[in-house]
Amino acid sequence: MTTTLAGGRAARRQTMRRIRPRRSPAVPLLLAVWAGAAAVLWLWWHNTPSIADQNGKILNAGRITGLLAGYLMALVVLQMARVPALERRVGSDRVARWHAMSGRYTLCLVLAHVFLIMWGYALQAGKTLNDIVQQTVDSVNQLPDMGKAAIGTGLFVVIGLTSIGPVRRRMPYDTWYHVHLLTYAAVFLTFWHQITTGNDFALTPIAKTFWYGLYGAVTALVVWYRILTPIRLNLRHRMRVEAVIEETPGIVSVLIGGRRLHRMGAEAGQFFRWRFMAPGMRFSSHPYSLSAAPRPDMLRITVKAIGDHSARLRELRPGTKVWAEGPYGAMTASRRSRGKVLLVAGGVGITPMRALFETLPGAAGDLTLLYRANTTQDLALWDELAKIANERGARLMYAVNSPEGERPDISAENLQRKIPDIDDHDVFMCGPPGFAQGVYEALRGAGVPARRIHHESFEM
Repeated sequence: MTTTLAGGRAARRQTMRRIRPRRSPAVPLLLAVWAGAAAVLWLWWHNTPSIADQNGKILNAGRITGLLAGYLMALVVLQMARVPALERRVGSDRVARWHAMSGRYTLCLVLAHVFLIMWGYALQAGKTLNDIVQQTVDSVNQLPDMGKAAIGTGLFVVIGLTSIGPVRRRMPYDTWYHVHLLTYAAVFLTFWHQITTGNDFALTPIAKTFWYGLYGAVTALVVWYRILTPIRLNLRHRMRVEAVIEETPGIVSVLIGGRRLHRMGAEAGQFFRWRFMAPGMRFSSHPYSLSAAPRPDMLRITVKAIGDHSARLRELRPGTKVWAEGPYGAMTASRRSRGKVLLVAGGVGITPMRALFETLPGAAGDLTLLYRANTTQDLALWDELAKIANERGARLMYAVNSPEGERPDISAENLQRKIPDIDDHDVFMCGPPGFAQGVYEALRGAGVPARRIHHESFEM
């Protein structure tokens, strides 16, 4: 059974505009980050006298790794704040990659800082490298705020270990997510010793003021966008489950009603983080993309049962309260730069593609959707897609395994044969990582520039 949400024409009117893609602010943001790192290096250089002996070299190496770690900690938290300029313009998946990379560098710098500083302190006290453990214990007991810093460092190590790919894949998503939230506590605990024991902040009061301003601004953004904004959104719109409908075996659509939902600012291609106030689901927040154009009184998500949370969605009852955060994601009509568009979906990645297929402005023949699934029975929302294609004069293609299980050939040659002018298309793509990588390589081989291939992963 499928459920069609009408409103395609109204949704297209909302997105009908000249093709004027918004520029991503990623490059200016990265330049600002590097400028901040350069300022930290200058602070260290400004406060560093000539280094003559081995002990001085070790201590100053510990200082610079500590300063850079402190700077990156603020950026790590900023990337967790879900600031709209990042989530909707840069893209949630890109911000998530930045966050993961920054977290790895931060942990390495923190461990290097601890080792080098404790080694330097040990040499300063006339000890050797073998006494570094005892020196660490003495420093934690004697120096201000070092106890809190030790706890925070331990939390960073735990978070880092649980974020290693093989470990994370074996952990339930909710467990990993809540462990990851300890990043806030780790940053808070390690902040204070930077001020009380940091030589650079004692020598340069303006640097201390800047450090307080940096961490204060990041804290304000976290409080505003992670706490106050979701509270305001959910009190205003009061969302609830209207119905749960099975689309195909293992895939369900959840219809979510509420008040003035069109004022949430959601667009086709975006997603929310959803929390359903049902037994066993209250403390789980998962990202699911919209599978239909937003309506003033209705939103829809379509989800495949691939985990405990997604499998329990079929058990939701009408009237269940819904808590949502968002909208997030940059894979919207504003990314478009050409008149012709190819949408490529793999499996349940059809959900944002279906919404874009309905709403992207275009004349007959401008839009093409390629849907990859294992079997024809797995083509969720197919009836809706066929109806949209018929109404819009769009092209709808599917690629499924042969009866013998042979996978279809989605190669550059095949794409060029099916779509001769593919190099003049924008491409929007959503699907599992392996599928997306293979299609990306095929598109590049077919002559599609990388800047016109738009992909966003919601696995965060």
